Amino acid sequence: MRVLIVEDEFLIAQLLESVVKDHGYETIGPVATVEQALAYAPRADVALVDLGLSDGDSGRLLARRLIDRFRIDVIFVTGDPGAVQQGFDGALAVICKPFREEEIVKALAMALEKRNRSALRPDPARLSSLDSAGTP
Repeated sequence: MRVLIVEDEFLIAQLLESVVKDHGYETIGPVATVEQALAYAPRADVALVDLGLSDGDSGRLLARRLIDRFRIDVIFVTGDPGAVQQGFDGALAVICKPFREEEIVKALAMALEKRNRSALRPDPARLSSLDSAGTP
């Protein structure tokens, strides 16, 4: 699974990257801006997104674009636990800074499980076209 890291604090970005790699996931980034994140998004399966990017509310807006446009699961990382509730804005998980490694690992495991379940689920549009193709 490829993890896009969007974090504008260098040390936190490096820590996230280390945790992700140490647990066998591929990293994309880290990147610090919305523009960079959108450029790398097509390669990602999940994104760790800092809710409080330095350019304002862009973490929340970026998450919505990643979910809607690229179908990427988003895990928020935030220093303000009151800023977002679990599942808010479509996020798969919310992790508060300072975080523990286990929290990141657990959230990534949830994303991987969701991804695997989705891969096993048949596409209704494809089944419909197969069904109609076989009908006289």
